[in-house]
Amino acid sequence: MRRSVLLIASLVSACAEARQKPAFPFVDITIVVLGSPIPVSEQESARAVVSLDAQRAPLAFHQIEDYLRTDSSVDIQQRGGGGIMADISVRGASFEQTLVLVNGLRMDNAETAHFNLDLPIPLFTIERLDVLHGDGSTLYGSDAIGGVVDVRTVTPADTSLRLKTGVGSFGENEQAMLASIAKKNWSDVLAGDREFSTGFMTGRDYRTENASNELRFASVLGHSDMLIAGDDRAFGANQFYGPYDSWERTKGWFAALTQQFNPNTQVSASYRRHSDIYLLERDEPTGYKNQHIDDGFEGAVRDQRVLAKNLTLATGLEEDTDQIVSTNLGQHGRNRGAGYAVAEWLQPGRGSLSLGAREEVFDGGGSVFSPMFSATRWLPHKTSLHASIGHGFRIPTFLDLYYSDPSTLGNPNLKPESAWNFDAGVSWFPKPQVTASITVFYARQHNTIDYTRASEADPWHASNLPGVCFTGVEASVAWQPLSRERLTVSWTNLVGAQSALHGLQSEYVFNYPINNARLTWTQQISSQVVLNTRFGVLQRFEKNPYAVWDVSLVRQLGRIRPYLQMTNLTNTGYEEIVNVRMPPRGFVGGFEIVLRKPRSGS
Repeated sequence: MRRSVLLIASLVSACAEARQKPAFPFVDITIVVLGSPIPVSEQESARAVVSLDAQRAPLAFHQIEDYLRTDSSVDIQQRGGGGIMADISVRGASFEQTLVLVNGLRMDNAETAHFNLDLPIPLFTIERLDVLHGDGSTLYGSDAIGGVVDVRTVTPADTSLRLKTGVGSFGENEQAMLASIAKKNWSDVLAGDREFSTGFMTGRDYRTENASNELRFASVLGHSDMLIAGDDRAFGANQFYGPYDSWERTKGWFAALTQQFNPNTQVSASYRRHSDIYLLERDEPTGYKNQHIDDGFEGAVRDQRVLAKNLTLATGLEEDTDQIVSTNLGQHGRNRGAGYAVAEWLQPGRGSLSLGAREEVFDGGGSVFSPMFSATRWLPHKTSLHASIGHGFRIPTFLDLYYSDPSTLGNPNLKPESAWNFDAGVSWFPKPQVTASITVFYARQHNTIDYTRASEADPWHASNLPGVCFTGVEASVAWQPLSRERLTVSWTNLVGAQSALHGLQSEYVFNYPINNARLTWTQQISSQVVLNTRFGVLQRFEKNPYAVWDVSLVRQLGRIRPYLQMTNLTNTGYEEIVNVRMPPRGFVGGFEIVLRKPRSGS
């Protein structure tokens, strides 16, 4: 108790210090590239893109999922603490229909999309998260039916060392480190973090470890970026997959090289490996056990050229290879290649027009064509209209195709999913401190993959569902009444077609939120102390609504920076996955030590 009092006292003691320059950038200087072949501001973007700044008061957030929960069109369906088994969906699409990228490179897991957020990069290294609402297959390929999340890593501004440690509820113990070097022609970021917890209930303990190194340098070839990362996650999976006290351990490795040869041409290559060991009964290691190892390779050549004034052409060629060796799924592999082209006309202050197409070819002779169209038009009174039409698709994971146990059966005859997405809306920017937007969207899916059954006595079967569609509206308002205060409110409403089930029970597709409201209020109450409040109310299909309130108080300047993170202050009992309880009220507190050296010009 004395320790908590000292922590809070240290945070509040800085409140009387003199105020500095505005803490938050205005929306018109925020640049996004997700969903567009060229960099554009949020005002000029024809697509609904939310950019989440992970370097603004980073001690106020515990994990990646905390940032994503501030977007009402994003639904996180999490099974455990510490980011364990967190599924992500956008605009009602299933968790397998959201593509996750790191620095523009694919991270989706070929075994099962349950591991798409098993990102091996420490939280300290993330600069921002860009979230695209709606299809993105024209630019990004498979899995981008409902949306795309691109996690961008930080480029260091100085040479520094950051050390963090904290403790909290349920045996929480966390440490993190980041060491950066910033020189004139090169920089390097070495980082690692780990987190332990005994769990808020029996069989829900976990241990996570992440480490990465990213080297950037300039040479006669141009700008190079080399990223190497890995993670190790062991966790109690009690009730995750049914009435069993299960246990699981996953590991991930990721290596990527991006070479920018000139302002127009970029070449990238990456390798990712993920392993998964699963025990049905934790206390019976010689009982039912699965072990999977999957490998993925990606190579891409991208080019962007100005053809005429305000007209840009972006083209690219990509190749992807996935392989798996599994005690349950067997040995399988697949290859696919793609080419795309997108032409974009953009005249700031007047509007934009984008037209693009992608052809993806699979080994065996199959192919998918994914066109897209988007446009904006500026009206008087700082108002803009935006609209888009696009086609998205997803190929089944290896688990969808080949998994088999007494409770779940895959289907090797599954067809790829596809969907047409339509959206249109209006945005208003009356002044730099205020933005408002409302968008209506409609998605019609074909061959949606879900696990269904006739009754609880039957196993789940992977199958294609016809005629799944979602209609919805998303609205948001961002208000910055003072230079050091920001309030963001968003709400998304969804209506889905249930007729596709034909009386069957659904495991995943129809667990979507029909109402999701989010409020984020950030106050810099002094030159050093930031108070962050996140409040959400969510109602899932055929479920009762529930509210969750999180608050963080952090010192963001100075050599020693204490922090206090308070989660689920409402002590709400809720489930994001059916029959998987989420943690009650919890607290984590600690401090960060920052040692910094000014950037050298040598």
